[in-house]
Amino acid sequence: MSGIDALPPLREVISTHGLSARKSLGQNFLLDLNLTAKIARQAGSLTDHDVLEIGPGPGGLTRGLLAEGARHVLAVEKDARCLPALAEIAAAYPGRLTVIEGDALEIDPLAYLTPPIRVAANLPYNIGTELLVRWLTPPDWPPFWESLTLMFQREVAQRIVAAPGSKAYGRLALLAQWRAHARIVMDLPPGAFTPPPKVSSAVVHLTALPEPRFPADAAVLSRVVATAFNQRRKMLRSALKGLTPDIEDRLHAAGIPPTERAEQVSLEGFCALSREIAKP
Repeated sequence: MSGIDALPPLREVISTHGLSARKSLGQNFLLDLNLTAKIARQAGSLTDHDVLEIGPGPGGLTRGLLAEGARHVLAVEKDARCLPALAEIAAAYPGRLTVIEGDALEIDPLAYLTPPIRVAANLPYNIGTELLVRWLTPPDWPPFWESLTLMFQREVAQRIVAAPGSKAYGRLALLAQWRAHARIVMDLPPGAFTPPPKVSSAVVHLTALPEPRFPADAAVLSRVVATAFNQRRKMLRSALKGLTPDIEDRLHAAGIPPTERAEQVSLEGFCALSREIAKP
């Protein structure tokens, strides 16, 4: 019996079902159930929420979410080897766990979830950033989720919360911070995982804002930021000259010196510039 429920310890589950982690699936398993319960608590109150989990593997975080009172968990798992272990969890928590076998990049989970919804996941490293970008760029805002509590490589986590002037500051920071409040809530060393990855990990908690921090057209902002950071060492008057022939005038109108570089410009500045560029 484990410390958080009546199910076996995760090492025993992995041994019973032959669940060696596969590098091709970006798998690194967390085996400490006290740690997975702690991650689940970082998601906030779960009692009245459905939770979407991507890549549950043998179900460590799944058990943490259920033990912390999640109303219902939808777990999307690509690795069919994990399904029997997850079925055992579903049996131990009747009616509160639904497992879907498939690729998280191809499945629409909303048919299985009832708002309010939180997302909590130890994301597979190979699709983590792509999923985050999708969740941050829906056609309509606010999104389907209230919060995201996600495990990333620490380097990626630092890019999400980075401030202007830092080397980590770039497109991901601007995308996340425009529409959400983002903070790192936990650090995890490689030894917390089986097998240990070569890098440290961190849990990021993002809370959706009711509306973006500053007005801007999402498509224009995305184009401006991408263009600026694709040539981040260049002054903005050079890096952005392909967007509009009068880029220096528009930079001045947005209150940005044309000699600034992308990493020196705040989110508010990029939004102001996007509004200027959107003008006829």
